[in-house]
Amino acid sequence: MQIEALIIDIDGVVAIGGDPIPGAAEAIGWLEETGVPYRFLSNSTQRSREGIAERLNRNGLSIHPELISTPIVAAVRLLKEKGISSARMLVTEAAKEAFHTAGITDGDGAVIIGDAGEAFTFQALNGAFRLITDGAPLIALERDRYWMAEDGLTLSAGPFVAALEYAAGREADVLGKPSPDAFLSACSIMGVAPAATAMIGDDIRSDVGGAQAAGLTGVLVQTGKYSAAVVEESGIVPDLILGSIADIREIFHQGLFRR
Repeated sequence: MQIEALIIDIDGVVAIGGDPIPGAAEAIGWLEETGVPYRFLSNSTQRSREGIAERLNRNGLSIHPELISTPIVAAVRLLKEKGISSARMLVTEAAKEAFHTAGITDGDGAVIIGDAGEAFTFQALNGAFRLITDGAPLIALERDRYWMAEDGLTLSAGPFVAALEYAAGREADVLGKPSPDAFLSACSIMGVAPAATAMIGDDIRSDVGGAQAAGLTGVLVQTGKYSAAVVEESGIVPDLILGSIADIREIFHQGLFRR
């Protein structure tokens, strides 16, 4: 089946630290002009989708918040489905504000873990561990190993999620990539079959491997956290490799089909 729609990662693909990747604005403009359905799928849990869009748009991009899917949106939906209205949140203040705005208060109903940065202290992690062992659900907004920050590779939430899972003997509900639901939800919103959708990312495991496991085409860009050595070690073979998002037309010019 030929590719009809795109899901695009943000960090490392569209921008690094808020600074657009060269050619990103033109690539997004081309998608708008041609009418190709697309949606952004970010594992970023440091900001709300409104905050992500505002930061990018200040630097020359034009991205509407409604086109961004984040784990925070998925977590709010999951908590409400479970009837949980409070949580211990190991996240940034901006992310916590997004949860508060959605009606989730500080409490012990669940443990939510995202990119908390320096807030990942022993005290915070130990408090979360005790809640989990007492029966509180563990919700991981994502479990990436690391991401590309302005000053270099930086630990993401994944290592801390793994530590809590190991200590408590419990598995987390993972909402961000590479969870299949993250990709399938984006496809559903666009009304396009997974087999007709390509995921563009810089993470061989979360973006490409996760997308392929969910039935999508996995396109890897050589920007952001891309590393040839990591790709080889992963054993995952991308359906297509692009220099950057600036080469997005190649997905369609080559008539890319699912293998």
